[in-house]
Amino acid sequence: MSKILQNRTEILFLYEIENANPNGDPLDENRPRFDHEDSTAIVSDVRLKRTIRDYWYEYRGYNGQADKDIFVRETRTEEKDKSYVNDGKTRTQQFKKDAKTSKEDHKASIIERCIDIRVFGAVLPMANDSITLTGPTQFQMGRSLNRTNIVEEQGTGAFASGAKKMQASFRTEYKLPYAIIGFNGIINENAAQYSRMTESDRDLLLEGIWDGTKNLISRSKFGQSPLFLLTITYKEPFYIGNLRQRLELITEAEEKIRSTADYQLDCSAVFDQIEKYKDKIAHVSLNIDSRLECLVNGGPISDQDLTITIV
Repeated sequence: MSKILQNRTEILFLYEIENANPNGDPLDENRPRFDHEDSTAIVSDVRLKRTIRDYWYEYRGYNGQADKDIFVRETRTEEKDKSYVNDGKTRTQQFKKDAKTSKEDHKASIIERCIDIRVFGAVLPMANDSITLTGPTQFQMGRSLNRTNIVEEQGTGAFASGAKKMQASFRTEYKLPYAIIGFNGIINENAAQYSRMTESDRDLLLEGIWDGTKNLISRSKFGQSPLFLLTITYKEPFYIGNLRQRLELITEAEEKIRSTADYQLDCSAVFDQIEKYKDKIAHVSLNIDSRLECLVNGGPISDQDLTITIV
């Protein structure tokens, strides 16, 4: 396993969603989470973490084989002709070698095998106790940079709602026509000492943010693409903060945005802060989708002295 993380990292991540539902609210007929005061879409940090976990599980081999696993995922217990979804305590017990395993060895086994525990932390319920590990990686709730609206679509199903019905059932779907969703994130090097998050885990986290979003190909999520991933690695316990809030969207008609061709992204305030605090910064890295036009102080962002990858 690689070295335990020593430096704080700040993250700014943007992705676009076109004619899809980024994060349905189960208490509101699965409509996209929405702030009706300013007409912006909201995406929970839990949704982004699930995207990353799914990527690790499906594409990076953390699927319970060869001591690489994802702790927070559905597992089942089979009993005779029934299949039960496991609760948290049962899931925790699956990592216990035998009845004589100590609490510390039990915790160490979970941490060693489960990348999501090292990166995001969790509460580990045990027989007579529980262990709380604060995750080094925390995200604020995501929010769209643009004002948007929820579109309601009606359709018919292939089957009737019950036996002996004269017609197929109807269905209602709720989508956003287009939104640019932004997340702020922090990786706390102090918490990493307890959860044992490594530098390799950090690399897989950033890979999961970008490639995990690109690989959301379910019916409700297809139409999401990563646009912009900025990471700032600091020399000391410091971070700029509120990076998403410092971005400015330049467009003639915000509610009519339907693609990256309809706007420019002004990052000037973000990079002014990077310049201001450059003595505290060890490294800046930026991935940008080639379709996204980013500006800094009136010029293309590629003119800045950064490590930039256009994908």
